[in-house]
Amino acid sequence: MKFIQTYNVIPTLPEELLSLRELAYNYWWGWNADAFNIFRHIAADLWTQCGHNPIRFLSMVSQERLKELTGDEGFIYHLDRVRASFNGYMQRKTWFQNRVKNGQPFQVAYFSAEFGINEGLPIYSGGLGVLAGDHLKSASDLGVPLVAVGLAYHQGYFRQYLTQDGWQQEKYVENDFYNMPLMLMRDEEKKPILIEIDFPGRKVKAQIWKIQVGRVPLYLLSTNVAENSPQDRNCTAQLYGGDAEMRLQQEIILGVGGVRALDKLGLLPAVTHMNEGHSAFLGLERIRYHMEHDHLSFSEAQELVLGSNIFTTHTPVPAGIDVFPPDMIEKYLAPLTSKFGISSQEFLGLGRVNPADAREYFSMAILALKLSARTNGVARLHGRVSRRMWQNLWPQLPEDEIPITHITNGVHVNSWISAEMSELFDRYLGPRWLEEPGDQKIWERIAGIPSAELWRTHERRRERLVGYVRRKLRQQLVNRGASGEEIEMAAQVLDPEALTIGFARRVATYKRATLIFKDIERLIQLITDKNRPIQIIFAGKAHPHDEPGKRLIQEVIKIARRGEMRRYIVFLEDYDLNCAHYLVQGVDVWLNNPRRPLEASGTSGMKAVFNGCLNCSILDGWWDEGFNGNNGWAIGRGEEYENKEYQDQVESASFYQILENEIIPLFYDRGPDNIPENWIKMMKRSMTSLGPIFNTNRMVTEYTEKFYIPLMQRLNKMKDNDCTDVRKFAVWKAKVLSAWGGLKIDKVQTLTEKEYPVGAELQVRAAVKMGDLTPEDIQVEVFYGHIDERQMMYNTNSIPMEPEKDSKGSKVSFVGSVPCTQTGNHGFTIRVLPKHPDLAHRFELNLVAWAG
Repeated sequence: MKFIQTYNVIPTLPEELLSLRELAYNYWWGWNADAFNIFRHIAADLWTQCGHNPIRFLSMVSQERLKELTGDEGFIYHLDRVRASFNGYMQRKTWFQNRVKNGQPFQVAYFSAEFGINEGLPIYSGGLGVLAGDHLKSASDLGVPLVAVGLAYHQGYFRQYLTQDGWQQEKYVENDFYNMPLMLMRDEEKKPILIEIDFPGRKVKAQIWKIQVGRVPLYLLSTNVAENSPQDRNCTAQLYGGDAEMRLQQEIILGVGGVRALDKLGLLPAVTHMNEGHSAFLGLERIRYHMEHDHLSFSEAQELVLGSNIFTTHTPVPAGIDVFPPDMIEKYLAPLTSKFGISSQEFLGLGRVNPADAREYFSMAILALKLSARTNGVARLHGRVSRRMWQNLWPQLPEDEIPITHITNGVHVNSWISAEMSELFDRYLGPRWLEEPGDQKIWERIAGIPSAELWRTHERRRERLVGYVRRKLRQQLVNRGASGEEIEMAAQVLDPEALTIGFARRVATYKRATLIFKDIERLIQLITDKNRPIQIIFAGKAHPHDEPGKRLIQEVIKIARRGEMRRYIVFLEDYDLNCAHYLVQGVDVWLNNPRRPLEASGTSGMKAVFNGCLNCSILDGWWDEGFNGNNGWAIGRGEEYENKEYQDQVESASFYQILENEIIPLFYDRGPDNIPENWIKMMKRSMTSLGPIFNTNRMVTEYTEKFYIPLMQRLNKMKDNDCTDVRKFAVWKAKVLSAWGGLKIDKVQTLTEKEYPVGAELQVRAAVKMGDLTPEDIQVEVFYGHIDERQMMYNTNSIPMEPEKDSKGSKVSFVGSVPCTQTGNHGFTIRVLPKHPDLAHRFELNLVAWAG
């Protein structure tokens, strides 16, 4: 039957327990163990059954139990303590307040297609979303004035289950947002706030849900409203579901709709941060906004937006980039871009390497790159990979000068560390380890933790992991219709005292889940060694359309079902945040063996670090900069191969060698007290060396110091005096672009000597034909470096040259000097760049004139 009105029923709580509702609607409880336990204290089994969703949980707790709790003095004391802790957290002075004293207020908007906040909010698929969730939590801890924008997927990401023969199947479960910690944004008349987005021949409406993540609000857009057609209501149904057109629709809703939602809420930000390219259309909507509200031209508004946009790329290969046919882009974006006053070719050129190539697809990453003042990869190695991947956008620049930097990912420590390890750190590191996780001196106190206490803490978590695996395996066997004998065997899998290896992540071919099976007979010998056994736990989902990934899962299942392997190899279905917590908190070794350099960062190994788990990994992603030789193990030395089969042979053999000769002996080398002292020393070295670096507090601090604050200051300057600076800059930029073809390096002096002693300075002079430009418009530089065997320069540097006095007119002479600091064969050349104080970066105009 069709309803005529709607209403929402909320749990009835006794007055003494009303603060439970306030706590439930702020995900702070998810990273505060005391707050998490307040819900578990009420009804532990029901808390687990509800998937740690506090709103649904409170609606299912009986009124009798709630009344009983009002008379439980211990519970009321616990609740009061948690409420005081929450209030203290929300009201205390933060790092950002100390950093920006009396500064001009500003706001950063962080856009992401997915957010992994908690397992009870399934709007994430994997690492990208979990990283986004941790970013928000650390922004909250630090007090960074940030809001976040995403999509409210009412079916979320798929739930995984396996058939009898181990083939992955997908099912989608409806998210009941009214029974989750989400608040529907309403206007003064209590009606849902709606925004409109233009689709071909129609307008699509979206409502806005709010999630509170500590101090940070996260706004999620949903098209599942009555005003839309059934087709449009499903636009935000599934994360990464549907075809290319559905993907484009979602990205328009996220980027264009997200900016409109913030505007409607009165939260228009100074700086926007795109977590991957899915939200790149936000740049276009921001341009439209400034054209209308600040009465700017397209080029003027573009400068304002470009100077306050940040793009974080997570993709190391072009195949991972969203691209769309030009006709599809025009079909959907015409209503927006028609207001820009530019041609279709100019608009499509914003998403192309070659703007003149009408056949080239429109790339979301290129749009983000062209509309951002700052772009970064997510690890040091990934920064290099990204510069190489996008060098064709800056063909006149050396690879190491491509304007893409890196800020290495981290994890939110308090979300991932076990309660037991956290309590141990409280005792021996003091309370500041959580508030200041980047302080190296605090982490050095780990050396003072008694070995026996650290080992017992870790062993308890391994025991809990084994119990969790047995329960989960039993349930998945029941769901699969397994025999009674198989189901009973679930209680016997894994040994709580055996060396346990974890491998859990998205199942993709480049991550090589089955590399460990390359020499199966050798593995069987290691696994079935009665004196020094090992066991392996696998988990992960393949994308629904990734057939090779699904075959990898099937291969793992096939091997895990072999008689001699059944007790020692387990694959856990439907990998989620809850499962991840048990794994990173309980395994002894975290295995990661991607094909270098295809792992942008990876963060699962970081989560393991804070729980005393040791990493064994290919030198890729974060481990390329995290490994120091004595804080874990490296498979290989950072080699890259063209022959994949050969690579698998070499690296699997390397892993077996490490496992047999280093990992297993170190783990089972026990003293009279049965404690592996040398293993514990490596645990301590791992936590001490990696803990201060690979956390999101350090990461968000870097984003704030390097990106957020400088771009906010630049935006304020450009907008002062009715955008006077941005108007002048747009005029200057147009002049330079028009006149650049008339500029030429006419003559470079010939060296009089071929050898110069260390300490000398090489004097260089160059004459530049200015055309319609002035010396103030350009920067002339000496570009110099060593020369390699291919007659190419490396270890390059540049030094500015100055115009000679009295050198004027159409040809200006510039002079500079190059220091001779190292011996060897060197070379130099001359180049000219545009120069202006308001450039977002020195290569913004993508203009370079080289000598010769």
